[in-house]
Amino acid sequence: MYSEPQISYCKGHYGQYAEIMVGSMKTYEKIEMNPKIMFGKPVIKNTRITVEHILRKLSGGMTIEEIIKDHPHLTREDIYSAQAFAADYLADEQIAFG
Repeated sequence: MYSEPQISYCKGHYGQYAEIMVGSMKTYEKIEMNPKIMFGKPVIKNTRITVEHILRKLSGGMTIEEIIKDHPHLTREDIYSAQAFAADYLADEQIAFG
């Protein structure tokens, strides 16, 4: 699904502002963003588990099996969807520092 690019601004580590333009994001069946759930962060659908939380567990060395053991209602597909969402989000963003 195509959506018009959105522009947002964030302050970088050194005080500069970055203009971030997010282009055509795909839609994901297992990921949702709702301002009423976890402040609008992307989460696994029907949970309060953020994509960020899944990625941090993976980057900390946890295996998919360990994550599922911690969160038995998650599936391998949920975790793969979180990874795909993050990869596509990063691939789609354009950053201009100024």
